[in-house]
Amino acid sequence: MISAEVSLYPVETLDSDQVITESLKALNDYQLRYDIGSLSTVINGESDHVWAALRSLYDQAQTLGHEVVMVVTLSNGL
Repeated sequence: MISAEVSLYPVETLDSDQVITESLKALNDYQLRYDIGSLSTVINGESDHVWAALRSLYDQAQTLGHEVVMVVTLSNGL
């Protein structure tokens, strides 16, 4: 089990809220617990699922927003 705190920052777009909201839907494809906050989202689950979800989240944001920054803090202590 690992925990990840992730923040997405779409760059040079007027639709940053939409990019973030749509990208977070990618987390529904994984067996994870997550809590969406105002500045970041905390994801908890099996290591392979968390890593795959982070990749999917980034890929989705990149597709929607073209240029995106994603900041992740990982912990193996829940």
